[in-house]
Amino acid sequence: MYLDKAKKEEIFGQYGKTATDTGSAESQIALFTYRIAHLTEHVKKNHKDFATTRSLTRLVGKRRRLLDYLYDRDVERYRAIIKALGLRR
Repeated sequence: MYLDKAKKEEIFGQYGKTATDTGSAESQIALFTYRIAHLTEHVKKNHKDFATTRSLTRLVGKRRRLLDYLYDRDVERYRAIIKALGLRR
């Protein structure tokens, strides 16, 4: 499995406040970004996998909405996570 418990703890520890901080916007955005990267590679290899393509599209939308929420609440946290993940607006 590509996303096991240890990998999740690593992501949450790196981008969240603590390793068990699974609910903050930053940690969720980081997790979504990791999943999006994995699904993107899968879709590149399996271009006819429409179910995964739809899941990827929905996940990108979720991340976008969460980024918009973070931008509305705290611009500095938004800028920090964008810079840390290397995302573009």
